[in-house]
Amino acid sequence: MKTTSFNPARFAPSDASETAGHLHKAWAASVRGEPGAFAPRPVIGRSWQRAKRFGVNPEQGTASTLLQPDELEHRRTSTALADVMPTLHGALGTVADASLQIMVVTDPEGRVLWRAGNPGVLRRADAICLEEGAAWSEETTGTNAIGTALSADAPVQVHSAEHYVRTLHEWTCAAAPVHDPRDGRLLGIVDVSGPDSTFHPATLALVDTVSRLAESELRAVHLRAVERLRAVAAPLLCRLDGPALVVDTHGWLAAVTGMPPVDRVPLPASFGAGHCWLPSLGTCVAEPMPGGWLLRVTGDADPGSPGRVLLDLGEPRRPHITVRGTAGSWDQALSPRHAELLYVLAVHRQGRSAAQLAVDLFGDPTRTVTVRAELSRVRRRLIGLLDHRPYRFREELEVEVLLPDDPRDLLPHSTAPAVSGTRARAGAAPS
Repeated sequence: MKTTSFNPARFAPSDASETAGHLHKAWAASVRGEPGAFAPRPVIGRSWQRAKRFGVNPEQGTASTLLQPDELEHRRTSTALADVMPTLHGALGTVADASLQIMVVTDPEGRVLWRAGNPGVLRRADAICLEEGAAWSEETTGTNAIGTALSADAPVQVHSAEHYVRTLHEWTCAAAPVHDPRDGRLLGIVDVSGPDSTFHPATLALVDTVSRLAESELRAVHLRAVERLRAVAAPLLCRLDGPALVVDTHGWLAAVTGMPPVDRVPLPASFGAGHCWLPSLGTCVAEPMPGGWLLRVTGDADPGSPGRVLLDLGEPRRPHITVRGTAGSWDQALSPRHAELLYVLAVHRQGRSAAQLAVDLFGDPTRTVTVRAELSRVRRRLIGLLDHRPYRFREELEVEVLLPDDPRDLLPHSTAPAVSGTRARAGAAPS
């Protein structure tokens, strides 16, 4: 779930007419592997470096193997983005048409699911394979707004020669990610693209605003579903003895009895009916309900002695943590901020103070209030794993960090000094 605003100056060029020549010179120098007189914006420079590591040829085309029609339809019907397509069409599609651009919506892999907009520009987009079912990740097409927004997990505008592949230098595009408000998972990208003559710096702010509008609509849909589940759960819980709660399929609370309420119970990815152990509740019996689960708490909430923790950062856009021990095993997806925190604590097993973590994450030792708030959330979600004074993983835990194949791809969205420093050292190391 996105809760912070972004600085357009970091993700959008300020003036196309002033920077066009500089962009081409910077691109040409980068392609030749030479230092240039003009440097690209940091978000573009990092993307160019990734494109080189992916083996993207700046002189290649942008064609890709399209999804088969049945696979495209499956991805369309199985994504929550389908619920907000009318909103996206109304808020962006008509604007794109009137401004000689097109709107594109992709899945989390950068595959185009829908597009709409100006008919003439749609025909031009066919020539660069910006069509339904095509792949637009950085791995396949280099720096472009869709792929770079996926990698950065942030709104990005890419103009003209900021694209890594020369074929796209006559295009301009602005894209923003859309997240599922239920679990923070990335659902896909909303993009507006058009000829480079249609560039406007305000386009990025518009696209980001519409992506937030889509998330708000998804949040409203979720709240209505929880209310329906609550109506079914309330009379059921009245007949039960002992602590119990009803949650939706993502763990959000609908009703509770015999215990303090919680906002959410993290559920494992492979969760099913029967006896189970949950880190925030202990041993439970799970029973399916329409749209959720009845959880009857039967044992001690103490998780025992988890023995091994795997912090998996190998997939840059899908960080998660897996815990295995005598009480069972469970897996939990991580938000970008929590992934940063746990990475720092895994590297510094001796522990970090709030001030040290503030420097690690923000480069500012005064940001301790923010750090403590985030750590409080982490400790509530990962009960039994972290100590404080100092903040650290419990001593008895075996902690392993799984990094990307190329450490320079570590949490590419992150601007935390501790993370960007690791990426920089990996880039400086001899290959």
